Amino acid sequence: METLLTKKKQGAVVTDDGCYFSIHAPQINQIQLAIFNNDEPRFFDMKHTDGGAIHQCFIPNVTEDTQYSFCRKIKGSTQWLLDPCAKKVTRHPLCKKMLAAVTVKDQFDWQDVERPSIQRDETLIYELHAKGFSHLNRDLPEHLRGKFLGLCHPVMISHFKRTGVTTLQLMPIAASIDEAHLKSKKLTNFWGYNPVAWNAPDNRFAINDPVDELKTTVRELHREGIEVILDVVYNHTAESGEPGPVFHYKALDPLFYLHGYDGQFQNFTGCGNTIDLSHPPALKAVMDSLRYWVEEFKIDGFRFDLAATLGRRGECFDNAGGFFQTIYQDPVLSGIKLVAEPWDIGPDGYQLGHFPMGWLECNDKYRDTLRSYWHFNGQGLGEFATRIMGSRDIFSASVWPQKSSVNYITYHDGFTLQDLVSYQQKHNADNGEQNRDGHGDNRSCNHGVEGRTDNQSVVALRERQKRNLIASLLFSFGVPHLLAVDSLSHSQGGNNNAYCQDNNVSWPEWELDNNAKYFQTWMEAVISLRKQYMMPFIRAFSGAGRHTNRVEWLKQAGQPMEWQDWESERTIALHIGIGQDGNSLMILANPTADAASFSLLENQWELLLDTRQSSINKVAPKVVDNRFELIPHSMAILFQRGKAEHSL
Repeated sequence: METLLTKKKQGAVVTDDGCYFSIHAPQINQIQLAIFNNDEPRFFDMKHTDGGAIHQCFIPNVTEDTQYSFCRKIKGSTQWLLDPCAKKVTRHPLCKKMLAAVTVKDQFDWQDVERPSIQRDETLIYELHAKGFSHLNRDLPEHLRGKFLGLCHPVMISHFKRTGVTTLQLMPIAASIDEAHLKSKKLTNFWGYNPVAWNAPDNRFAINDPVDELKTTVRELHREGIEVILDVVYNHTAESGEPGPVFHYKALDPLFYLHGYDGQFQNFTGCGNTIDLSHPPALKAVMDSLRYWVEEFKIDGFRFDLAATLGRRGECFDNAGGFFQTIYQDPVLSGIKLVAEPWDIGPDGYQLGHFPMGWLECNDKYRDTLRSYWHFNGQGLGEFATRIMGSRDIFSASVWPQKSSVNYITYHDGFTLQDLVSYQQKHNADNGEQNRDGHGDNRSCNHGVEGRTDNQSVVALRERQKRNLIASLLFSFGVPHLLAVDSLSHSQGGNNNAYCQDNNVSWPEWELDNNAKYFQTWMEAVISLRKQYMMPFIRAFSGAGRHTNRVEWLKQAGQPMEWQDWESERTIALHIGIGQDGNSLMILANPTADAASFSLLENQWELLLDTRQSSINKVAPKVVDNRFELIPHSMAILFQRGKAEHSL
């Protein structure tokens, strides 16, 4: 029977006796429910409630896996409307341009598997595309490649655990559609940042049932101690601007979208429309969606695409706005991981560091600084020092790890790591926009040859630069983010905006050449070194005890850096120590084309890694005396045990 709880939920709620349907549609006087049986619809009138804003009905004997749609009559024609709260979607039986919803009964055997609950400071994010990452992995059964279930197969779990990542960040997995301009070019929105149903896992990632298969995937990853966070798009929908298609909100409640002074949709997302979360029904829809993913799929957190949009009131950003306050007080959402892409393209759209307490933020300043330092002969030494120390000019160490930087070198948008060291220019001709799309400021370097080459000296330098960038990332303060395809040394052929390339441009090859094998093994070892050696420093330098530690910036001869040195020097030595006599780390960096000899002042340093080497000795670290030489374009990390450990 219907219950009060059921009546408060929008969309379709299956009970033991039938199904309750509800939709928010204040702009429509009369709306009907259509239930499809063998493509023949049965129509049901819906009753007005809540002052006419809510339309609802209860249909007995409706079970799960029933197709349905909402509709209204306009000038004698039927306008089909997709349930915006749909939990599963399928092709509309009567209208090829539309999708229909499918009822879902929320039940699943989680087998008492608990969430891993990885601490923020222990988190290592591994970003991947649910289809693309495993599509060419021939060690997987063919029917699982590119599917949700492929991600929890023992072959993939072995890869994740061997790599040492704690948290998978899945690129958008909610149902999305292709934009019109892509259809005309016979391309597809591979990345999925064009959502049409926020709550429905996309069918393209499933063998049969996307809901059950995604839940199974999350359960099995959790069983192995691996978290799952979703990249979510609540800043716009696939309805685009005024001339764009109508799927739901445009007809149901146009106030979902932010409007300008001329009555036109504001386009702060670059996608034609902008969700207005100062509109209470829009805020409710987003919050209901977030809770659904957490409660029914046990999702561990979210990365919010263009998150500045979510805090907008008109043209202004408010980090104390309704969206943030609602999450803060919500018992379901307040304890999960929240990651912001802290900008959009609207006015006052760059908000790095301005999100509320409890949010992690993707740090593009880190990305650009690290790229410039290693590719341009030590450019920006002072900012390099700031970024690897956790960007404390933006994220105070007093509140780490509750609010801290997500550090990254590469993300899904932009060059892969392999292309970052192999291409001077973007090569996006395959996207059909005359190479006009994609970021123009890549801070990349081809090291003498554009693209692939057999020149072994160029290849060796590229491999060393990859190691420099990843070693810097993994021994920086903050939460590291790795692009999963980088662990396979994947190249997109210089395409830095492969959003529409559902092909080998985006699918990494798993049969690796020797250089890729060496790099994969090396990266796994450095992640292990981070956990063993860097994590105690991250904890010691966070919060109230941060001022009790030692930090020294040194020149090659061992003298402290003076203010004028930050403009003239290119090499650097960072000495950090826990307390007054605890363990120490020394990070040496030489981004120049000349060798650099460093005076260490103290003896008995253990060499953890030297990027001149493509492998790491896992048996016993090499002991280094008071001098260490770096070859051109290389770095080293050394460790010294404190007095307390020596006395044990």
